[in-house]
Amino acid sequence: MGIVKERIKNYKLLAFVILTYLTLAIFMPDKAFLSFNNSLYYVKEMITIMPVILLLTSLITAWVPKSTIEKYLGKGSGVKGAIFSFLLGSFSAGPIYAAFPVCKMLLKKGASISNIVIILSAWAVIKVPMLLNEVKFLGSEFMIIRWVLTTISIFAMAYITSKIVKRNELPIEETEHLSSANVISINKEYCIGCGLCSKISPNHFKMANKKATIISQDINANELQTVNEAIEKCPAKVIEFKSETI
Repeated sequence: MGIVKERIKNYKLLAFVILTYLTLAIFMPDKAFLSFNNSLYYVKEMITIMPVILLLTSLITAWVPKSTIEKYLGKGSGVKGAIFSFLLGSFSAGPIYAAFPVCKMLLKKGASISNIVIILSAWAVIKVPMLLNEVKFLGSEFMIIRWVLTTISIFAMAYITSKIVKRNELPIEETEHLSSANVISINKEYCIGCGLCSKISPNHFKMANKKATIISQDINANELQTVNEAIEKCPAKVIEFKSETI
């Protein structure tokens, strides 16, 4: 029973969907049948598309250097990176869910958050084939005005998101952790209790009984800089760090 509860806890969304289907099947079987057929259609579509997308991301990961992604899509790419991201999203093919693994791979390779927002947004709402259909059904004037306003909104959203969301808050570095076997150590006998390390790297140090204490040995690539800074600025030089990678 405990295992079942743990499974449900780990897959809350899936459990909610199954419960919804069961409820519909009991009270509205016709709706349940229709919903199941619609869901089956999208599952079949994902099974067809996702292997190709995952193969593409694997090839890019293996063959495109990180420095190239950082140059054209990274934080320092500026306006050039924003325009390139916009074009990449606009000319991409496939449904929006296919963009998520691609964007995660680009983030791991050094793309900035703002450029990822631009790619996802352009992919979702201003792909070129969609614009052609929009002209056909709604007219060119409608398409142009909507495109201009949407483009302005995309760049505004990208800027705002990059200011609010931080890279270390995203689940993109799970395979880039350092060894957790005693990588950080503190000589508490000589610690003067200044608290500087806990201010610089609060995810890894805290003060307890006026001495610095290690909270976590789990250090990802984004947190490495703050840990090193805490070590360098320690006035008593009591923190040691071994950077052995997995």
